[in-house]
Amino acid sequence: MEFEKLVKKRASIRKYSDKKPRIEEVINCIDIANLAPSPGNLPILKFIIVEDSKKINEIAEACQQDFIKKASILVVVCSELKDVNIMYDKRAVKYIKQHAGASIENFLLNVTNLGLASCWIGAYTDSEIKDLLNISESAEIEAVLPIGYQLKGDATVQRKKTNIDNRIFFETWKNKFRKQFPKMSD
Repeated sequence: MEFEKLVKKRASIRKYSDKKPRIEEVINCIDIANLAPSPGNLPILKFIIVEDSKKINEIAEACQQDFIKKASILVVVCSELKDVNIMYDKRAVKYIKQHAGASIENFLLNVTNLGLASCWIGAYTDSEIKDLLNISESAEIEAVLPIGYQLKGDATVQRKKTNIDNRIFFETWKNKFRKQFPKMSD
C-alpha cells in the first residue's frame, strides 16, 4: 500500500471479528516495530504476545476497556531502562519514550498494511498486568495492543485531525511567518 494512503487509513479499531490473525503476521508486526530508531541502537523494547483468553480478559479489566476482550491476540510492549540509563543518564527516559512511540507506530502501520486492526492502549493498571504476565519490576509497560480483524460492518475510520496551520512555526516559537530568503546567485 502507498505510504501516505496507509497512514491515512490507520485508525483505532475497537470492534473485532472472531477470526484470529496468524501468529506469523503478529511476529512480522513486531519485526517491523523493531526497525524503529533506538538510542544507541539498544534492544530496549520487549514484546509479550498474549493469546490466552482468560489473560486477555484480565488485561481488559486492568485497562478498563471491555472491547479488548474481543481481540484474539494482545501484544504488550515493555521497556527496560537499565542499559539506556547507563549510556544516557537523565535523558534515558525521554529517549525510551521516543523509541517506544516510533516502534508502536511502525507496529500499527504494519497491522493496517496486513489488513488487521488494533488500538493503541496507554491507560492501564501497571501492577495488575505486571503480576499477570510476570513482568519484571525494572520493566515498564509502554502499551497494550489488541490485534484482530475489524468486525464487518464497523465503519470506524481515522478521526479527522486538527489543521496544522496554528501549529507550524518558523525560526522561533509562535512565529507563523516564514522569512523570505534571498535567491542564490549563479
